[in-house]
Amino acid sequence: MKRGDYPYIWQDGDWPNFQYDLGTLAGSLSEVSRAQGLLHGRLADVGLDFRDQASLAALTEDVVKTSEIEGEKLDVESVRSSIARRLGVDIGALAPVDRHVEGVVEMVLGATARGDVELTQDRLCGWHTALFPKGSTGLASIQVGTYRNDASGPMQVVSGPIGRQRIHFEAPPANHLHAEMARFFDWVNTGTNDHPILKAGIAHLWFVTVHPFDDGNGRIARAIGDLLLARADGSPQRFYSLSAQIQRHRQDYYNILERTQKSSMDVTPWLQWFLENLTMAINAAQHNLDAVLVKTRFWQQWATTPLNERQVKLINRLFDGFEGKLNSSKWAVIAKCSPDTALRDINELLALGILRKSGAGGRSTSYELNA
Repeated sequence: MKRGDYPYIWQDGDWPNFQYDLGTLAGSLSEVSRAQGLLHGRLADVGLDFRDQASLAALTEDVVKTSEIEGEKLDVESVRSSIARRLGVDIGALAPVDRHVEGVVEMVLGATARGDVELTQDRLCGWHTALFPKGSTGLASIQVGTYRNDASGPMQVVSGPIGRQRIHFEAPPANHLHAEMARFFDWVNTGTNDHPILKAGIAHLWFVTVHPFDDGNGRIARAIGDLLLARADGSPQRFYSLSAQIQRHRQDYYNILERTQKSSMDVTPWLQWFLENLTMAINAAQHNLDAVLVKTRFWQQWATTPLNERQVKLINRLFDGFEGKLNSSKWAVIAKCSPDTALRDINELLALGILRKSGAGGRSTSYELNA
């Protein structure tokens, strides 16, 4: 086929020989390297405990945000507890964790912490099974742990109400999948002339274009990208979240994917977008490190002060991004205690100078950490 005879890049006669202009991308690649150097230099000057806490924060954000991109909201405390338990990081009392949270965590950690392990069909199908432990997405049953069969028609990405739906993309037919994925695995697992970071961006695009599963393709594509970024970093620890950056520009992400999948085999614009957002993700990690450092120093300062489990839990919630304002009623609900106990906990922290009142008095009284 010649260009113009088909709507999608996977129908191009040159598929999947992706092309790009390295000269155009050179400046953005340099920016990524500069940002990585600054981040790694700062991490080299801190202790192991701080690095573990920073990695925990980044991985928690990655798990939460990769799900938010797909419109799914996970409980942050459950995610943090699941990751902390797997990494052996002490965060005090652990929150309950359901099978779905465990599945997303298993996939993200499996990609980042084991980036050097070969990517295979069994490995991807294991991730897919972990993502959908109930064998369904919402109310619809799906094929879990195996490639789609297109029994209900071609795999399409659509939006809009029934009857007026817009087709954004249609994936290759199911009977092409085994050949498509065999070619993909061979490319991922063997050496190529591509820059390792560009390879992560291409793999992300390639996988989401093939769309081999009934659901979960976006999350798995981002996990594969993270796996190749871990290989590029040469480290099993992750200190930044590209998924969080993508979530901040979610519509731009979908738009650039759609434009690329309906364009030619020259994927320079996609890689430019990928590199620019990767740089922003790494730079954002600097701010997250500031927050982790403040939290670490706080607990070092108050290490010898006896605080009960409820107080430790709520203080950590405030550090980790409490939504809205904290008052005694919310304290009682979160800590699962009586209003009187909640007020007593708060008054003790006020007396110590750990908390301070914010806002108006009376029923509007709320509390925040004392800077």
